[in-house]
Amino acid sequence: MREHSELGVCALLLALGVLVLTDALTMDVDLTQRGPVGPRTVPLFVGGALLVVAVLLAVDVLRGGHGEAEGGEDIDLAEPADWRTVLLLTGVFLATAVLIDPLGFPIAGALLFWGAAFALGSRRLDRDPLIAAVLALVTFVVFDRLLGVPLPGGPLMGVL
Repeated sequence: MREHSELGVCALLLALGVLVLTDALTMDVDLTQRGPVGPRTVPLFVGGALLVVAVLLAVDVLRGGHGEAEGGEDIDLAEPADWRTVLLLTGVFLATAVLIDPLGFPIAGALLFWGAAFALGSRRLDRDPLIAAVLALVTFVVFDRLLGVPLPGGPLMGVL
């Protein structure tokens, strides 16, 4: 069965396709939301595409096809994992999840961007917080104001 291990990916794609199609078909759609392209159109297309890809991949695997080993990464597998970086990034993401409601997205996002840069090795304390603040503000404005995706503003809500 080891030579057909890619069938697990086929099963996963098949299950995901069935889940997406089931959700799309059981979606409660109002008559005012329907039109040539309603809210079900994209999920139905994606779910159908997942099913087609799962079947085509299964046929290929059963005919002897297999995935190629990845050769693009230049890594030394003998080196241990950098758990410090992983734990720092995990802490930054968890802190953002906790702080986004009380502080709002601009402040929590700035802490997220700065913390991620710090965890990944940047030590420019004069530049990184400024870049993080600008990135967070631009992201807030684009999503909250331009795209209409509501993000918590926190204490800066009156200022922004």
